Amino acid sequence: MSFFEISKNVYWVGVKDWNRRMFDALIPLPRGTSYNSYLIVGEKKLLVDTVNPGFEGELKKNVDSIVGLENLDYLVMNHAEPDHAGAIPYVMGLNGKVKLLTTLKGAKMAQTYYNVPSDRINVVKGGDVLELGRKTLRFIEAPMLHWPETMFTYLQEDKILFSCDFFGAHLAEGFFDDDVEDLPVFAQKYFGEIMMPFKVMGKAALEKLKDFEVSIIAPSHGPIYKNPDKILGLYRGWVEGVTREKVVVVYVSMWGSTECMAQTISKTLLSEGVNVLEYNLSYADLGDLVKDLVDARAVVLAAPTVLNGAHPLMVYFLYLFNALRPPTKYCVILSSFGWAGGTVRQIKEAVGANLEILYVLDVNGRPNATDLANVVEAGRVLAKKVKGA
Repeated sequence: MSFFEISKNVYWVGVKDWNRRMFDALIPLPRGTSYNSYLIVGEKKLLVDTVNPGFEGELKKNVDSIVGLENLDYLVMNHAEPDHAGAIPYVMGLNGKVKLLTTLKGAKMAQTYYNVPSDRINVVKGGDVLELGRKTLRFIEAPMLHWPETMFTYLQEDKILFSCDFFGAHLAEGFFDDDVEDLPVFAQKYFGEIMMPFKVMGKAALEKLKDFEVSIIAPSHGPIYKNPDKILGLYRGWVEGVTREKVVVVYVSMWGSTECMAQTISKTLLSEGVNVLEYNLSYADLGDLVKDLVDARAVVLAAPTVLNGAHPLMVYFLYLFNALRPPTKYCVILSSFGWAGGTVRQIKEAVGANLEILYVLDVNGRPNATDLANVVEAGRVLAKKVKGA
């Protein structure tokens, strides 16, 4: 079967992209992803979101196997990004009667990105209701999750929340949450990569959802949640910025000096009973690193000086760190230099306003016994702070 029924007359008609390995030229996809589209069949037929460009034919095949794409009455655009909305021109080109349902800001984007005529767009706002006959939809505006036009669609009779990117995970495998044992890991990666900068808006969205009884969460990427309480509980902690006794050690090293210091502080933190995740930026998986920042209480930044500034890989990481806005509270800075410094100054300028810097060590050449003793002391100071927070 080319479709999957998730509730009575509600079908997954999306696409599994097993081979995709990168998203936005930034996010690694080690196990692919999915573009989830949903078909609701009442007296009228409605499609919730579409698929990534290049998969239009598969979407049509899936819809045709149930009702025929030409029989659609409505098409919901919860979010205008191409991985969800890319097939809108294709669907509307084959079906001359279907109406696009989206927010006011979404309507402008649909015209700009997909050339949808204004007379084929019905603007909806939070609280609006659409009767399909035997199926009733309610719309929930959820701006900045993670674009300004985003919304959720709620199917009243089946208690299904179509949440688009919120609660998503980049995974091709599994239809339901029970199918993927390590789903929370991928959900945390996804939150860190996509939603972490928008924690305030995520908190507001969860507050709105308290008014709805949700039995199934159907996101636009990854498995569908038949057991929504677990992911809801995780998201409550993540949007609140709840941290654990956990330190992420991020380093880059040219000749082993900063690597030695990074590994020394990692061992010290572990001996003090603190959970440590260590990442060498030369080959770290960005998704794993961002995942661990979601609930890390502190970060250690270790880098050598290159031409009077931090190593470019650390500069890149600092940009992402500030853009993603993790809830991390404390920081230790470790650096080494040959004939001139500059790394410490640059790192301080990058993170000083966002983190409490507990300890700074800048070493000329390789760290000696005294330097490493200072690194151990830095680790103890950091562990005390992390455990006492």
